[in-house]
Amino acid sequence: MDGLAWIAVDWGTSNCRAWAMDADDSVLASATSDQGMGTLKRDGFEPALLSLIGPWLGQAPVEVVACGMVGSRQGWAEASYRSVPCPPVDQPLTQVTAQDPRLRVRIVPGRRQDTPPDVMRGEETQIAGWLAAQPDFDGVLCLPGTHSKWVQISAGEVVSFRTYLTGEMFAALSDHTVLRHSLGSGWDADAFAEAVSSAMAHPERVANRLFSIRAESLLSVLAPSQATARLSGLLIGAELAGARPYWLGQNVAIIGAGRIATHYKTALAQQGVVAQVAAADEMTRAGLASLRRELAEVSPCAAPWLPFCAGSNRMRRSQSQPP
Repeated sequence: MDGLAWIAVDWGTSNCRAWAMDADDSVLASATSDQGMGTLKRDGFEPALLSLIGPWLGQAPVEVVACGMVGSRQGWAEASYRSVPCPPVDQPLTQVTAQDPRLRVRIVPGRRQDTPPDVMRGEETQIAGWLAAQPDFDGVLCLPGTHSKWVQISAGEVVSFRTYLTGEMFAALSDHTVLRHSLGSGWDADAFAEAVSSAMAHPERVANRLFSIRAESLLSVLAPSQATARLSGLLIGAELAGARPYWLGQNVAIIGAGRIATHYKTALAQQGVVAQVAAADEMTRAGLASLRRELAEVSPCAAPWLPFCAGSNRMRRSQSQPP
């Protein structure tokens, strides 16, 4: 591929996304696979990656910077957690030994919090992407998804964070409980807003309100679109009630995708919080790009395949620094 400088990879439990990047960190091409970490054994990661990005490769080695569950204990290579408070990402990355000589793969470590216990993988890269564009941001980032995160940011560091099982609970309740008979497509904004308010006011009643979705669909007219919106609103409302110390009176931004980010923005607006929204994919790429630039600036001699290593001023300056 003409102009290919490096490859960015976001490798989660269910899917793998890759972007071919040029020297200016613009996207030349993208590809997605359903070969997530959860479907692979350790020796399956390299073939899965090659099947995804093989058409982009030539003969020369290419730098691949990857984040997410690829660095978990069940991933390609474990990238050990680093404890907060700390920057969202930093060096060193975990280097993977690939059989194909064209691949130079490095994995971003996750972040850990010991009290109360919590971990993140992948979100740290999105946070780094946000801070690359907003270096003076002090406040709270909300990262909704399968495992929603609320992250306190100060002075460019992750200070603390909390994780909520909201997205996974929505999927489990939708697919594996009696509620699956009541849910359907569509969306009812009023049902969502009422459910958020109910859960915020009485989080202890959420389990009861969840069953009422099924009861009301049997005994009266509760449309599938209303039922789906109510389920989402109850779960997000309960999350907001638990995360109140994070967002109350804070500068808040949401890093998320599509409708789920919109739902969180709407729920926060009901509480008087006006949140900025940034696309998760864009923040992931921006975070990986910032790491890749830092890798070359700090230790270019350790990465001679990067295009600006040979003969550059950066390389000459770095030669006086310890490796």
